[in-house]
Amino acid sequence: MAARFAFQTVPERIFRQLVRRSTSGLEGLGRSQCVNSVSTEHSRKYRAVVCTELKKPLEVQTLSRAELKPEEVRVSIHCCGVNFADILACQGLYQERLSLPFTPGMEFSGSVIETGPSVTNFQKGDRVIAVTEGKGMAEECIINQKLLWKLPKEVSYEEAAALPVSYGTGLLALQHRAATQPGEVVLVTAAAGGAGLAAVDIAANVLQAKVIAAAGSDEKCKIAVHKGASSSINYSSSNLKDELKKLTNSQGVNVVFDAVGGEIFKDSLSSLSWEGRIVVVGFAGGAIPSIPANLLLLKNISAMGVYWGRYRNEDFGLFSKSIFTAIQLCKEGKIRPHIGAVYKIHQVNEAFLHVAQRKSIGKVIVSMR
Repeated sequence: MAARFAFQTVPERIFRQLVRRSTSGLEGLGRSQCVNSVSTEHSRKYRAVVCTELKKPLEVQTLSRAELKPEEVRVSIHCCGVNFADILACQGLYQERLSLPFTPGMEFSGSVIETGPSVTNFQKGDRVIAVTEGKGMAEECIINQKLLWKLPKEVSYEEAAALPVSYGTGLLALQHRAATQPGEVVLVTAAAGGAGLAAVDIAANVLQAKVIAAAGSDEKCKIAVHKGASSSINYSSSNLKDELKKLTNSQGVNVVFDAVGGEIFKDSLSSLSWEGRIVVVGFAGGAIPSIPANLLLLKNISAMGVYWGRYRNEDFGLFSKSIFTAIQLCKEGKIRPHIGAVYKIHQVNEAFLHVAQRKSIGKVIVSMR
């Protein structure tokens, strides 16, 4: 789950080795060993998830409020999305290391409780979505007004916390980069993950494409079909390339949204049709593949990447538009994030373990309420 804002991360195979050595501590921790202090001065204190030592269980601590700068907003956080990048940051494997101690959390929803004197677009009581380089897994957070978007009442706080990273990535990958057209055939790999289900949702229900969902189990395939995919392939029990030939009558697919890498990427690339496009958004399978350039030439196909978080610095207008568009589409009922699990703040270690062990389907949320 990549934020940098660098949401794309080091290969997962490297992380898994560390997870095997460190998750035993998380499993042993449970909820009882969290430092779960309750604030006695609600107006001046708040609880936050804190990483005090890399590769160790997270703590829930009571922190003191900081003063607002003129352009900042204090937000009472309701829900925070869990991204793979959050876990990597707490393992010391994230591309931009945060100084200890720190609070993870890159996307959250909540309501405004205080504004600085230079803030003009928000006022107390406004419902908002935010993106940040951290600090989201807390009862409240101070953030620059530039990184806030208003949240309509039609979108719940849980849904809102699942929108920025996954749907922002999906929109930029499928619409901006691949220029997906109505009726085109789109293959989505890792189709039951947070980004994968968002891509299925966008391709099928917004862009009106025909979606083939590829995932690692029958259960995950069924969920992707329920989200809008026309058909599915379980690549744990069948050959992806062979199944794609059958489903497309050997014509191939127009667009691939790939979050897996490795052999799945290679099979997907070779299954592209004439002038097809493959968009790389991650390497959940661990292996970073090489691209045979002759294939690009012979079939006039394109291979491209989407590093959503970097748009924040390179093209903030487009970055902001991706979030605003996701909010509007959700408001209109055209998309609907799949919330796979919701944990309370004192269960944050369980939430991280759930994602790290690849048990999650859709988005995992930590609720501060």
